[in-house]
Amino acid sequence: MNLTTKFQNIYGRTERTIYHFFSPGRINLIGEHIDYNGGYVLPGAINLGIYGAMSPRNDERIHLKSIDFSSELEVDLNKTIEYKSEDGWGNYAKGVIKFLLEDGYSLKGCNILIKGDLPHGAGLSSSAALEVLIGYMLLFLIQKPEEIDKKYLALLGQRVENKFIGVNSGIMDQFTVANAKKDHALLLNTQNLLYEHIPCYLNGYSLVIMNTNKRRELATSNYNQRRQECENALETIKKEKKENINNLCVCTLDDLKYIKNEIEYKRAKHVITENQRVIKAAELLKINDLKGFGELLVQSHNSLKYDYQVTGFELDTIVEEALKTPGCIGARMTGAGFGGCAIALVENNNVESFIKIVSKNYHEKTKLKPEFYVTTLENGVRQL
Repeated sequence: MNLTTKFQNIYGRTERTIYHFFSPGRINLIGEHIDYNGGYVLPGAINLGIYGAMSPRNDERIHLKSIDFSSELEVDLNKTIEYKSEDGWGNYAKGVIKFLLEDGYSLKGCNILIKGDLPHGAGLSSSAALEVLIGYMLLFLIQKPEEIDKKYLALLGQRVENKFIGVNSGIMDQFTVANAKKDHALLLNTQNLLYEHIPCYLNGYSLVIMNTNKRRELATSNYNQRRQECENALETIKKEKKENINNLCVCTLDDLKYIKNEIEYKRAKHVITENQRVIKAAELLKINDLKGFGELLVQSHNSLKYDYQVTGFELDTIVEEALKTPGCIGARMTGAGFGGCAIALVENNNVESFIKIVSKNYHEKTKLKPEFYVTTLENGVRQL
């Protein structure tokens, strides 16, 4: 049953137009744990995401329902909006509505139904897809599509995470979901939000997302710890050089000599080298050097494994098995780590056998059944 039929079953048949939208998930091709260290990242939007259907109402209420979750939500635009844990996914939508109203937008009442096909807990950024989708749909009712400010949408989504949900996330996910372009990666400077679309035509190759199906329980505590270690490393360099340095990514490998703490040394080394890999990766994609790009993916994974120490048994296993398999020219973990997903660059005519072999070998070693998604790089949030 399609979304329109379900929408009509839930909200009744109406003379009013039903508008349809799509907001993608994202993968980061390279540049991990960089967005809070002020460097470059190279993400892209994928062909999995969240679909939305919406029709206007005559009153000042927004009704939200999801096909994937049982909880539903009604927001009165004239009443105070507060976080309630029992509202679950609805809190992301409530945060978007709250801040849009605070920013002076005269929102209109509407009925909204959403359905997603992103795997849960895989680190493909379903929360960013949802925030940007709801923001786009609500602005669509009061602005022309070409007038909707995508940078504002991204910052709005991040604000919802930081100030309403209480998660200290960077800007990369929302920015990608809002601004991505088909067959391109997005080279984003997380310091000043300047970006460039980098052509990423994977001639003869496919981008395969490998979900370890290991949920990321440790991610939050370790994430905060890594941030702290990076801040400590930066403070040390600033003190030794007696310079005001904005972030770790502008430091050089030569600056590592100032750091005596072994753990902080490793963290800083990852950040500095990973930032350099992102810049190199963008250059290689521009000249369509996919083999060189694949080698950078491997270097990135090793750095995340040995220097940043955020991979874990499952991610390491799936990447090792991928790299052993014919047709794979590069693989690495993507996202926060400690579970979730990895990506692999695989020759088109090897994709089927690649999935079979990696699946079997990974399952034998971890007793977990992985999932694979052959993905394409797509446009950001849009009306369908």
